[in-house]
Amino acid sequence: MNTCRNEISKDCFVVPGKMALPNQYFAGRVGSKFIISLRDSRKILGVRCPKCKSVYVPPLEYCEKDMTKIDENWVELGNEGVLTNYTVVNYRDAHLPRKVPYILGMVLLDGAETPFVHIVSGIEPENVEIGMRVKAVFADKTTNTILDIDHFAPVEE
Repeated sequence: MNTCRNEISKDCFVVPGKMALPNQYFAGRVGSKFIISLRDSRKILGVRCPKCKSVYVPPLEYCEKDMTKIDENWVELGNEGVLTNYTVVNYRDAHLPRKVPYILGMVLLDGAETPFVHIVSGIEPENVEIGMRVKAVFADKTTNTILDIDHFAPVEE
């Protein structure tokens, strides 16, 4: 137990502890279509801006560049892309999707404008390289979340 350090709060004390803060995210109409496509068709969808031609994955309702409404301009993307950045997760938490250590990478799918964060597996952390080609590996059992893509794995060349 720690005591407070200032004179004004002589009667306060600190009890160390941990608190779990699980949360839920509402995907909305646009995000739901994206998740349903992953779940039912194992296809990754994005949306394209008709003005600037940018393709966003996960999809957005409005283009980040010119604020054009783009939520109906769906395009199917392939399952491969490039790892643009990554980090190795080494801390443990009950709410994390994998046992540590694991890799979280920024994956830029072919044809997309924006990378998105996902798990990279099938390679040791010391062998990961920015610029390497990766492909989506879909989960055997659906979760109705982005984790219907279980992970991205290196493309065999």
